[in-house]
Amino acid sequence: MLTRTLGRTGPAVSALGLGLMGMSDLYGPADDAESVATIHAALDAGVTLLDTGDFYGMGHNELLLRDALRGRNRDHAVISVKFGALRGPDGSWLGYDSRPEAIKTFLAYTLRRLGTDHVDVYRPSRLDPAVPIEDQVGTLGELVKAGYVRHIGLSEVGADTLRRAAAVHPISDLQIEYSLLSRGIEAEILPTARELGIGVTAYGVLSRGLLSGHWSPSRELAAGDFRGYSPRFRGENLDRNLALTDALAKLAAAKGITTAQLAIAWVAAQGDDVVPLVGARTRARLAESLGTTDVELTDADLAEIEAAVPAGAAAGGRYADAQLAHLDSEK
Repeated sequence: MLTRTLGRTGPAVSALGLGLMGMSDLYGPADDAESVATIHAALDAGVTLLDTGDFYGMGHNELLLRDALRGRNRDHAVISVKFGALRGPDGSWLGYDSRPEAIKTFLAYTLRRLGTDHVDVYRPSRLDPAVPIEDQVGTLGELVKAGYVRHIGLSEVGADTLRRAAAVHPISDLQIEYSLLSRGIEAEILPTARELGIGVTAYGVLSRGLLSGHWSPSRELAAGDFRGYSPRFRGENLDRNLALTDALAKLAAAKGITTAQLAIAWVAAQGDDVVPLVGARTRARLAESLGTTDVELTDADLAEIEAAVPAGAAAGGRYADAQLAHLDSEK
């Protein structure tokens, strides 16, 4: 497994990371035993970056990761944790809280659930508009000094917020959606991150399954699968987006790889400062994603991909309007 560094100040991590959200939440039922086996397979393959959130399954995801790391060398994993999202007992979303006292409380519970004395990268899941980013990063900096956090990350923030945050404390990386269907960061956010020496951990690289090559218009979504509310998975939007996937599939077939592998490889090819996160929930899907590490894209390949799926071609927003309103990266 090749490695990349999260920005100028962050840790060295595997060139491909594993996002754990779907093992606990938002994509329908998952099997805990298979999830743990998938994390084990990732670690055995050299994947070190494991991304979770304290609100994924209301703590379930962190407990799952604790189970997976039991008996393993903790220092072989780079654990990235998002915090701040508030949820009710019914799973509803209640806003975000990044007050200094809330950050410290969230971390205390995370450390206990994970069974560790530190988190490698700790980041607010969204920008809390009620708390200046300087105060949020200042509090995280205190936790770095105390040894509870190794590096500070951010998630889904815009260029101005990146600058303000970096003026307070070094930021290792920005976690943000980036795929062939979601390229909004290229105009301002990505250049700013590079100017500041901040890496990018890209989630949604398969656009939540649209670019996987495994999606069909007739697929029925399980209860609780938030893709049922996503504009890109509804009506004519879905048909148009799957047509883009078909075009990508033809290019993948010509290279002797899968559609998903080509989509992931495109993200990885956008720069050595970009680390794709794959949301594999099974060993089979993980194995497919790991095959990406052997894929090399030439300039000609990239030009063909750009022609097949040009920037801005996606039909529908990446989130519903109500969710987009919480994204500083979209303002």
